[in-house]
Amino acid sequence: MALLKKINQILLLLLVLTVCAILYNKVHQVPLALRNETVDLESPEEMEEEIPVVICAAAGRMGAAVAAISSIYSNTEANVLFYIVGLKTTIPHIRKWIENSKLKEIKFKVVEFNPMVLKGKIRQDASRPELLQPLNFVRFYLPLLIQKHEKVIYLDDDVIVQGDIQELYDTKLAPGHAAAFSDDCDLPSTHEMVRSVGMQNTYMGFLDYRKQAIRDLGISPSTCSFNPGVIVANMTEWKHQRITKQLEKWMQRNVEENLYSSTLGGGVATSPMLIVFHGKYSSINPMWHIRHLGWSPDARYSEQFLQEAKLLHWNGRYKPWDYPSVHTDLWENWFIPDPSGKFKITRPDS
Repeated sequence: MALLKKINQILLLLLVLTVCAILYNKVHQVPLALRNETVDLESPEEMEEEIPVVICAAAGRMGAAVAAISSIYSNTEANVLFYIVGLKTTIPHIRKWIENSKLKEIKFKVVEFNPMVLKGKIRQDASRPELLQPLNFVRFYLPLLIQKHEKVIYLDDDVIVQGDIQELYDTKLAPGHAAAFSDDCDLPSTHEMVRSVGMQNTYMGFLDYRKQAIRDLGISPSTCSFNPGVIVANMTEWKHQRITKQLEKWMQRNVEENLYSSTLGGGVATSPMLIVFHGKYSSINPMWHIRHLGWSPDARYSEQFLQEAKLLHWNGRYKPWDYPSVHTDLWENWFIPDPSGKFKITRPDS
């Protein structure tokens, strides 16, 4: 009897403790439904996808990178992370420029590119030395610079983005394709520009078909080329297919055999990509890469056409921060002056 009484006392004590615990939770703790809602809001699945955009900041043309970044940031609500790639000597300048301008609100990482990776892989050519600058080859090494992203956008610095970068990021890559580019024959509106300034838009303009190594590729010289100034890349496929190693192989072969040179259409950075990606790339919407704005100081597109364009590219010799050049107003809309005063726009009255 005494044992039964003791058991009842214990059960009663447990019941009291349970009731107290329930009352304490109601008074002092956040309701379970609310706690779940908070967790959901912070979970990775609900977070906005990060869009990595790679842009180089080269000495003498950092204003180009700043204008490109400014145009992207101003025309999207997307969660953009800028990877700004520079050499050791230029990194302090571009960092100071961003941190002391209205771009201080952007998300960015400054990445140093070591030009030693190019040793023995570039054939010196005096006709267009600017094409041999180390940062022209950053696009070859994207997986070495960008570690945590599956999909990456690479942009040349001489572009202005007028559309929402989210649209470009949403470009679909076919299974097995490591990258998407713009075909040089993709937009009838640009054909007249190509003819008027004598530009090349086939492999004949980039590779030396007198060389046996080029003929052995089995690529027709009339095949339409593509422009690697705007790239949407799949890093998993890039690494799986060892794209960087393939590009380096053709760089080294050019050093030994002079298979292409900067006297041809795209210099030494485009040609190896044309070889490695031949028949193995997806296409970017043509309006997301309106190019050739820098090929002539006189040839112009219609203003209506340029207003409809999502991305403008001043590829060629005549850059919008120099003189002479065309459509400079569209570029200057996004330019942010250098707080240090080192970079200046060149104009007739300057």
